[in-house]
Amino acid sequence: MLPEQWANPDYTKMSFKPSIKLTLMMFALAFVFIRLGLWQTDRREEKILLFERFDNAPVMTLENALRDQEQFARVTASGRYDPERHILLDNRIYNGRAGVHVLTPFRLESGKHILVNRGWLPLAPDRRSQHAVTTADGQRMISGVLNRPSEGGQRLGNPDIVKTDQWPQLVTYLELATVGEALGVSLEPWLLQLDAADDSGFEDRQWQAAVMEPKVHGAYALQWFSLAAAALVIWIILGVRRAGKPAA
Repeated sequence: MLPEQWANPDYTKMSFKPSIKLTLMMFALAFVFIRLGLWQTDRREEKILLFERFDNAPVMTLENALRDQEQFARVTASGRYDPERHILLDNRIYNGRAGVHVLTPFRLESGKHILVNRGWLPLAPDRRSQHAVTTADGQRMISGVLNRPSEGGQRLGNPDIVKTDQWPQLVTYLELATVGEALGVSLEPWLLQLDAADDSGFEDRQWQAAVMEPKVHGAYALQWFSLAAAALVIWIILGVRRAGKPAA
C-alpha cells in the first residue's frame, strides 16, 4: 500500500512548464547543433575515403600520372631544377616555428614544367631578404607524391604580385597561372611533393591526403551533438523550474 503522501496526485505529477520563447530558442539551437554535427560526420566519411585513396595510390612515372590525372600517385621524374627561381609559400608552421614551403620549378625531359614542393625552411628574420635556397643544377631523378595545389580558402588583401626579376619570392597564396607568367613557362596544374628521402629537399616532408584527419572531424561531430543534448537538458531544467515558481 502506498504511503498517504504518495497517493496524493499532486505529489506524483511532475510539473513542467517551459515558455514558448524558451522552447523555440532551445530547439532552434539543438537543430543547428545537430546539423553541424551531421556535416562533420559527412566530412569524416569523405576524409576516410580520401585517406584510403592516398594510402592505395599507384606507383607510376610522372608523365603517366599527369596524363591520367592520378592524384596521390607515387611518381618518379627525370629532369632538372631551376637553380635560381623559387617561390616561398608563406605561413607554414613546423614544430611551432613560422616558415615557408619552398616551391621550385622542375623541367621534365619532355619540356613540361611542374612546381616541386621541397619542404619547409624557417622564415628569414627580415622578410625583405629571404634565405638562399641551395639547389644543384644538372639532370637528376626525383620522386614524390602528385597532388593538387591547395586553394587556400578565403583570401584577404590584394593578390600577390610575382616579379620576374626578384628571386626567391615570398607569396601568401599560390596562383600557378601568376607564377607561370613570371617564370615565362606554362606550369602543370599540379604539385610534386618531394619524398622525405630525397636529398634535394628540406624539412617537414611527411605528406598526407589532407591537413585535417578523419578523427578530428569525428571529435568535432561529437562536440556538436553534445551541445544539442545540453540544449535539450537546459530546456527541461528551466521548464521544471518555471513550473515550480508561484504565480505572481
